[in-house]
Order: sequence, then C-alpha cells, then structure tokens
Amino acid sequence: MSQHNEGGPEFRAPRLSCDSHFHVFGPTKDYPYGDDLRYTPPYAPLDEFLTFSRGLGFERWVLVQPSAYGRDNTCMLDAMETLPGCRGIVDVHEDVPDAELDKLNAVGVCGVRINVKPIKPPEPGFAATLLPRILRLDARCAELGWTLDFLLPGWLTQELMGTLRQLKSHFMLAHMGLFLSRDGVDQKGFQQLLDLLRNGEGRCWVKLTALYRMSVAPGYSDAGPMMQALVETAVDRLIWGSDHPHLSFADKTSTLELFNFFGRWVPDADDRHKILVDNPQKLFKF
Repeated sequence: MSQHNEGGPEFRAPRLSCDSHFHVFGPTKDYPYGDDLRYTPPYAPLDEFLTFSRGLGFERWVLVQPSAYGRDNTCMLDAMETLPGCRGIVDVHEDVPDAELDKLNAVGVCGVRINVKPIKPPEPGFAATLLPRILRLDARCAELGWTLDFLLPGWLTQELMGTLRQLKSHFMLAHMGLFLSRDGVDQKGFQQLLDLLRNGEGRCWVKLTALYRMSVAPGYSDAGPMMQALVETAVDRLIWGSDHPHLSFADKTSTLELFNFFGRWVPDADDRHKILVDNPQKLFKF
C-alpha cells in the first residue's frame, strides 16, 4: 500500500514533532546486507521519506538500525550525516571499544538496540542467554546517558520483566511490547507492562509503533484499546514512530494510515503534544 495515494492526514503533527522510529535502506552495491535476513529489504532512501514526513508536520527524527544490516551501521550513519540534529539507535556488540561509542555519541547516536526476531516462538532458557548482553549494555548506556531499545516478542518481554525493573539506564519497548492485540488489555504480560509503567523507576518508555505486528483486525481496531490504556497509564513516557518503510508489511499498511490511527485513538491535543514533542525531546535530548 503506498503511503502517498490514500488521501491526506486527519490532523497535523504539532511543531517540533518527532518520528522516533524509522529505517533507511541504501543501494545494495554500497550497503551489503548481513547473513541473517528476516525480510527482503527495500530501497528506502532518506530524502524520499523526509519529503512525506515533513508533509505530516514532523521536524525531528530518530533513525533505528534495521536487522538487515546486522551490526554494520554504515547506511544509517551516512544518512545521519545528511540530516543535522537527528538522533540514531545503533546495533553494536556489548564489548565495543569505548572510543567507538564516543565517536557514535558525537554524531548523534543516543542508544543501542537489543533486537530479537518478533515472530520467534517461546524457547525455554532463551531469556537467560540475553542477560549478559543486556546487563553490559545497560551499564554502558547509563554512563553515556543513552537509551536501550528493546525489540522483543511479547512472551520474551514478559519473561524479562524482572530484569527490566532493575535496569539503570532508560529503555524503550518497541511496538508496545509486542503483546498480541487479540489477547486484549487484560492479558497478563500487558498488565505487567502497565504495572511497570505505574510502579517502576520511571525509566521505561513505550513506542506506539508497528501495530501491524500485533494486530490482525481490520484497521487495527483491537490495538486501539491497548494504545488507550498506555496513554491513560503513562502518557509522559510514550513516543510515536512510523516504522517506515514497514518492511514485509509494506503492501498492507502505510505511514499515513498509522498516523491517522494514532490521531483517532489519542484525540486530546495535549496528549499528542507530549507523545510527539515533549517526550522525545526529553528522552533523546533534542
């Protein structure tokens, strides 16, 4: 589904709004992919995306390293060079040299991904294998003032809930924690997430992104109550992102559709301003 051919936005993003999660993909001859591809990567240059994003009212952006490039962040860093003032979330080894982190920090990088395939089925003991990476990166991000960015299937988000409560750095859960919308607001894992937001240490942030990864209902209608519950629980620690270019879901959705959905389920202008402007400004230090 093209993001350009389905009418216009139902509201305009307020001044200084931030798209807090999107990806860029360059020509394959210049930016080779890694070995463990989850999808067929598209060509998705920065300038084409910015034209559309600015048309919605966005003025700030956070680029996120896609899994297709593994830990080679070159494509994203090259794009960041052409977009002054933007921020970036990289994927690096937990023992990357301090000097490399300092270089990344100097060009606007402000966080590291911990990225697990969203469709990975439950696997006993898998969560424990992630702990060394999580704890090492947590310590390093806390020193730098960076954010940990988790992309985890919902069952794994739930299994790691105790670990998340103990983190020293600020951290984000992409795609609303990836709890399946068909299981509703009352499912145990999502309720644990709400409790973490209410009663944790205030370091947990949730991305209102990629509804198509947790919903199969027409128009994502079953995801709306979950988004609403997050807004009612912790509107001061929510951020929104397009997840452009939507990868394997690009023929079924669009940035415009997701943007309009957000506007319908977050109708209060003050709440929108917090999610689009105030919260990313605080978290990413714009």
